Amino acid sequence: MVSAWPASADTLEARVTACLACHGENGQSALPEVPSLGAQPAFYLLIQLFMFREKMRVVDVMNRMTQELSDNDLRGLADTIAKLPSPPPAGGPVDPARMERARALIEQHRCNFCHKRDYSGEESVPRLAGQREDYLVKALREYKDNSRRAYDASMADVLYLLTDGQILDLAYFLARVR
Repeated sequence: MVSAWPASADTLEARVTACLACHGENGQSALPEVPSLGAQPAFYLLIQLFMFREKMRVVDVMNRMTQELSDNDLRGLADTIAKLPSPPPAGGPVDPARMERARALIEQHRCNFCHKRDYSGEESVPRLAGQREDYLVKALREYKDNSRRAYDASMADVLYLLTDGQILDLAYFLARVR
């Protein structure tokens, strides 16, 4: 992984290229537990970048990458990355039982209210459709145990009562949303 901006990363394009070294070509991550960023809402990306810069979210490489960036730099990165294509859903055969269990959980906990019915996210709410399954599991577990800070408590509240098996089903479903 990249530990800081390359010396040549003084332009927006060079900074986006540095981001995509980990987050994948066109924002489609191929690295375990690294999220795909393509088609994330720009405002959501801006908030996350700000939280990394201010160390309100602690991910060492992201904290280092954002530490010297201005608010305008963060806005430029967020706006540019948001325009990348959305990640394709996970391929392969689908387990209908897992999909149905996840749908029931989503209805029960109203995940499709904040994240939209197509899970594309909006404003300050992230896109979940087609996200890496392993990343979703990691993020959901971190929200549940409060090791991942958010700008409100809604995710921790929703996930508090879910079992790990339910988290696995949700991630499985969301990674495969078409």
